[in-house]
Amino acid sequence: MHAQPDSQHQDKDQLIQRFGLQPHPEGGYYRETHRDTVRVSREGAGTLATHAASTAIYYLLCDSAYSAWHRIRSDEVWHFYAGCPLNVHVLEQDGGLTTHRLGNALAGCDAVFQAVVRAGCWFAAERSDPDGFSLVGCTVAPGFAFSEFELADADILLASHPRHAALIARLAPAPQR
Repeated sequence: MHAQPDSQHQDKDQLIQRFGLQPHPEGGYYRETHRDTVRVSREGAGTLATHAASTAIYYLLCDSAYSAWHRIRSDEVWHFYAGCPLNVHVLEQDGGLTTHRLGNALAGCDAVFQAVVRAGCWFAAERSDPDGFSLVGCTVAPGFAFSEFELADADILLASHPRHAALIARLAPAPQR
């Protein structure tokens, strides 16, 4: 049973307000809920950088938003909280595609409560119900840093993964202005 669009809009607005969510550069809304005070060192761009050991966010996809193709330098664990299932698409290094259906695993045998995206893989996400919303969480270790966040160049991604052209084009980042 799906909620009516007005109810979905009201749920979305309540979630944004209740959890203090802000627009995310890749689409949707988010708020960081945890940044570990423990620091870890990692080599990057020829230098040694320190990061929080882990970070966590709430992430909401609603309306016409999707999580555009991007990658980060750390593993990211996605957790399902509420709403409709979310398809997390991961382009594998060998050219393959893995889609994790993040949702209520008790209500759907094809859904999982958690999914892992390995460091360095291009990935994107979209709701299974375009009229619904998905509230999820993401935990990153070592912790997330925008300096290690990269939005995809759709043309380069299409050239390296031509078998998945339609999906790549559908979830491509919006052109930069």
